[in-house]
Amino acid sequence: MSEERVGQISPGTTAVTDGKRYSRTKLLLGLASASVSFLVVATILVSGYARTLKAWAISLWPNEYGSAVLFLAALGVIDSVATLPISFFSSYTVEHRYNLSNQTLGRWTRERLKGILVGAPFMLAVVVVLYYCLKEYGNWWWLPVSIVLTVFSVVLARIVPTFIMPLFYKFRPLEEGPLKERITTLCTHAGVRISGIFSFDMSKNTKKANAGFTGIGASKRIIIGDTLLKDFSGEEIETVFAHELGHYKHRHLLIGMVVGSVSTFAGLYITSKLYAASLGWFGFTEITDIAALPLLGVWLSLFGVVTAPLGNMLSRKHEREADAFAVFTTRKKDAFISALRKLATMNLADPAPHPVVEFLFYSHPSISRRLAMVESLKV
Repeated sequence: MSEERVGQISPGTTAVTDGKRYSRTKLLLGLASASVSFLVVATILVSGYARTLKAWAISLWPNEYGSAVLFLAALGVIDSVATLPISFFSSYTVEHRYNLSNQTLGRWTRERLKGILVGAPFMLAVVVVLYYCLKEYGNWWWLPVSIVLTVFSVVLARIVPTFIMPLFYKFRPLEEGPLKERITTLCTHAGVRISGIFSFDMSKNTKKANAGFTGIGASKRIIIGDTLLKDFSGEEIETVFAHELGHYKHRHLLIGMVVGSVSTFAGLYITSKLYAASLGWFGFTEITDIAALPLLGVWLSLFGVVTAPLGNMLSRKHEREADAFAVFTTRKKDAFISALRKLATMNLADPAPHPVVEFLFYSHPSISRRLAMVESLKV
């Protein structure tokens, strides 16, 4: 079977059927996990168990900040235990069922624990800042919290490629050769300076393929999964990278950060008003009451549900612009089409999800829409 035929997606193929089933299953499990998390927090709030949990936290650590940390840590543990069966089924069982995972049960467990350990210090910092601002700034707490979170997101974007990601994957400089020359030439023509081009051992966890442009400032780097290097031709990888380069040239990262910051400020402002107005519904009188914090979480969750489709709309627009950039920059439309088809096949993408599902949940246009758009470009 030729390489082109492997990447081809047409109605009625096994790849399409599996892609639809896999995508539908993952979506339903994601929604189920989010629903369980919401119900857990809401139940703790409505049942009054939040006050019991607060008393427990204070008895162990009377300091206000200490008890707040313990309280929210306990909530996190309860939520994690409640959603663990769904998480395991989605990220381990389903991935193996569709032959997408290379993880053993031991590795899955280690990776999950590692993620918790790496994320814990950041969550601790957020909790302390949030509670400090609630105490010190009253109803204006949302403003300093928004500022801190915005700065925090910039710092994370700077350190993730060089400090966080290497904790999970091994990165190696891309070997000298035609592919590195192709990518370097693209960057030179686009006027983009990068700190390096790296491959990483994506295959230790998955059979899926991906590449990306990560970091800001001096930490900008290109990362290419070893699965992509193994199964794609040089021209295909070049076009995939050109797509990522398109995000940079169109300033999508900057736009995303600005939009994200505006959303953070607006979301926390609206949430602060709803939080203060609804305290009395559950017998709370102070925004600093630790037992009331689940109510704040409920409002934040609802704001995220309402605004997520808007964020996905912007993301899909950026993806279309990056696709066009890849074609016009490399002038290798056929190679890019072949790469998109291969990616869809390897990653078991649903080529044509229901339009409502795509609108609500997809950060990328469906593969059928992407292919139609790319094929319509005149190069």
